[in-house]
Amino acid sequence: MFSMIFSLGMIGAPQIILIVVVVLLLFGGRKIPELMKGLGSGIKEFKNATKEDEETDDKSEKK
Repeated sequence: MFSMIFSLGMIGAPQIILIVVVVLLLFGGRKIPELMKGLGSGIKEFKNATKEDEETDDKSEKK
C-alpha cells in the first residue's frame, strides 16, 4: 500500500503530458498566453512587494 502512495507522488513525462492536454482542453489555445501573462505579472508584483518589505525592515533595523 505504501509503495502505491509513494509512486503517486512522482511526476514523470506522461503525467506532464496529461496535465498539458487537460489545460488545453479546459482553456483552449487562445487563452493560455493570456493566463501565462497574468501569472507572470502576478509573480513580478509579488517579488516587488517582498523586496519592498525587506527594504522597510532593513531601514527600521538601522534606526
